[in-house]
Amino acid sequence: MSWSHDGSAILFTRVPDTRDGDAYLSQIDRYDVATGKVSALTGRDRFEGYAAYSPDGSKVAYLYSYQGDPNNVNDVFVTDAAGGPGVDVSRKLDRAIFRAQWFPDGKSLLVGAHDGTRTMLYRLALDGSFQLLGTGDANPAWSFWIDTAIAPSGAVVFPGSQADRPTELWYIAADGTTRRRLSDVNGAFTAMQLGRVETVTWTNDGFTEDGVLTYPSGYTPGKRYPLVLVVHGGPQAASVTSFAFFNQLFAAHGYLVFEPNYRGSDNLGNAYERAIYMDAGAGPGRDVMAGVAKVESLGIVDTSRIAVSGWSYGGYMTTWLMAHYHVWKTAIAGAALTNFVDMYNLGDNNYQIGFVFKGSPYAGNNMRDYIAQSPITYVAQTRCPVLIISDTGDVRVPIAQSYELYHALQDNHIPVRFVGIPVGGHFPSDPVRSSDVYRLWLRWLDDHLK
Repeated sequence: MSWSHDGSAILFTRVPDTRDGDAYLSQIDRYDVATGKVSALTGRDRFEGYAAYSPDGSKVAYLYSYQGDPNNVNDVFVTDAAGGPGVDVSRKLDRAIFRAQWFPDGKSLLVGAHDGTRTMLYRLALDGSFQLLGTGDANPAWSFWIDTAIAPSGAVVFPGSQADRPTELWYIAADGTTRRRLSDVNGAFTAMQLGRVETVTWTNDGFTEDGVLTYPSGYTPGKRYPLVLVVHGGPQAASVTSFAFFNQLFAAHGYLVFEPNYRGSDNLGNAYERAIYMDAGAGPGRDVMAGVAKVESLGIVDTSRIAVSGWSYGGYMTTWLMAHYHVWKTAIAGAALTNFVDMYNLGDNNYQIGFVFKGSPYAGNNMRDYIAQSPITYVAQTRCPVLIISDTGDVRVPIAQSYELYHALQDNHIPVRFVGIPVGGHFPSDPVRSSDVYRLWLRWLDDHLK
């Protein structure tokens, strides 16, 4: 919600009901405090959100899917406070924007987005020009949102991490010339022997792609190490060079860790993000394997000991890759999307899955596309042992999909273990059960790669 400067009105995002499947029917409404009247701001009836009044109350900034297509990036629109759709001010930037916050002058916005293997902050002017704010090697914290605060002077504060140091509080002066760390909560990490983190780039299918490689702690040049792929979920997300506990845990056990950013990731602009439309697995799979080939070319991988793993859409990619490529010693599929038809029927987003295809699986010939892009269709081709993990109360990717995967592997005599975590949510939120997942993951790797 956003209050107007004079307190006379509130902007809020309205959805028609409490069903997550209808969440795309989001529009920005204006509530008049004096009369109680509610009116639409732009006239659209979907894909809008996160409206914010300018400091003087004359303008409103909000997020809207580029061209009204949820397969595209989020763009920032600015309109007059009186209403109307306004203009797209972030198209030149061409990145998936998460949050737009007004600077005190009312002439520019602070926005955050992934760019390559970094999370960046930008000063976005109303004419569409933009300036990168100097965050150095600190990646602003990101979880489908950018957490920032702006002082009346225009100075910016944000929580962010470096590759070798967890989150601290950072400051950027109003003129952008000064950056400094304000807190020392995680200073003890500077004394630890952590794995080196670097960006890896490669080309595939006309794209210049990237990923993050973490070396084993105590890495010895010339030695070859087992490689673990940790494939990010989303898919509209990205792996960046922020501090990654999971990766450093694996690095401490002597593993190379590779996080590829495949097409569908939100770090390389609209064309890359929407390239996953009607190509959920095959194209992204080629991207991942091209990235693996790049890492192998460095001469540091024991190619007889490679594992693929991931959670959510990373679990989808894991089950796709383990069936289509046979280079894996083992695989770990966490909360894995395995069947798009089941996602349409049972997932909390249900029929929003239709946006990824050409509509409902029950319309026209769409069912064949759903089946062709579901990993469960090919799972019998898997040759490596598989660990399956899912929360029993997961409503995003219901555990039924993990049961399907388990039975399909078992019926084809493929070694498999299935562990249900007795909690709700898409990933355990408490420290005990989340630690259970980490231990299961790591123990399985140690049992099969060492």
